[in-house]
Amino acid sequence: MPMNAFANNEYILGSGDHIEIKVYGQDDLTLNTQIGNSGKINYPFLGDIKVSGLTAKQLQNNIYARLNGDFLINPNVFVHITQYRSFYIHGEVRTPGGYPYQPGMTINQAIALAGGLTERASTEKVYIYREGSKEMQNQALLKTKVNAGDTVTIERRFF
Repeated sequence: MPMNAFANNEYILGSGDHIEIKVYGQDDLTLNTQIGNSGKINYPFLGDIKVSGLTAKQLQNNIYARLNGDFLINPNVFVHITQYRSFYIHGEVRTPGGYPYQPGMTINQAIALAGGLTERASTEKVYIYREGSKEMQNQALLKTKVNAGDTVTIERRFF
């Protein structure tokens, strides 16, 4: 499981992401798939490839290196994320649950997706649990960025 959905501002692939792999001029090497719990995909000619924890560029380079020479000469490999894994929001929001992640999303935008805050919600008691983090949760601000796989909790305020 990735420690964080972003490393050096590059998205880290993980279970639940949907990816597309294309090799120019080789339609039989096109693959649209969802990364499963194992963190691996089964790719034509190469078999199982571990993809969780890699960036799309690292996966692209890995496939290129494995195809180059044995199967193809200088293949043009392209990896694209077609759908990011979900993030989750619960507590004092109108519609808690899992929502599709979008790059650059903040907690405030996540709250909007969840139908807004309830009348008892606290904007000071906002916590985020980062996927793969050893810490249970961190206090967050409404402008804090949400990563794919994160869980946001909005607690109740006391009058």
